[in-house]
Amino acid sequence: MSPLKIVAILLIAAGIIGLVYGGITYTKTTHNAKVGPFELSIKDKETVNIPVWAGIGAIVVGGVLLVVRTKA
Repeated sequence: MSPLKIVAILLIAAGIIGLVYGGITYTKTTHNAKVGPFELSIKDKETVNIPVWAGIGAIVVGGVLLVVRTKA
């Protein structure tokens, strides 16, 4: 299997995942304080939204790359 086809399949998979989940949520520690035996930390949840057009675009580009024949 050529590297181009592998990239195409990865793009299609990433596009489908982006459409299904719509975003990525992660936890970020913003503040830490340690006073004697006490420890305080604040964690914020942040979300990165993946636009629908990006998911569809990845699927389309991946499909085109699968169809295109390379000269070898």
